[in-house]
Amino acid sequence: MPLPPANHLEADLSAARAVARGIGRLFARNDIWCLPEMPLRGGRRADLMGIDAKGMLIIVEIKVARGDLLGDAKWTDYLDHCDRFYWGLAPHLDRACMDQANFLPERCGLIVADGYDAEILRPAATVPLAAARRKAETERLARAALRRHGALIDPRLGG
Repeated sequence: MPLPPANHLEADLSAARAVARGIGRLFARNDIWCLPEMPLRGGRRADLMGIDAKGMLIIVEIKVARGDLLGDAKWTDYLDHCDRFYWGLAPHLDRACMDQANFLPERCGLIVADGYDAEILRPAATVPLAAARRKAETERLARAALRRHGALIDPRLGG
């Protein structure tokens, strides 16, 4: 039996990984392939960034703690890097705030996930990126994925 997490940060990280795994399984069934912890221009990092079969870019911001959800004032920066944006929440999190205007419910989708699976509670609206921006973001995503894959084959390449 695994030991309990040493602190809240470790517990939150473990919960976030479980949410990411559940979303990854949901997305894979729908031919959406994603990369965790994708660096974006401007110093931000998307929890999950993926691409669907039509070339649309998707970002998921994962939240497992209420304070983190309510205190994140920079999440709208992600909207400039994707065609669809989702909140990915742990099942225990109160979702009532997701309907408030500051969470852009008309634009942002909502997924609830655990370590086994996920469910889309609200689909994300598609707001297409400009073609040049989509091309640049897709290339950045592909290069990051290939760099990580290369590091699996040869750790000296770095990840």
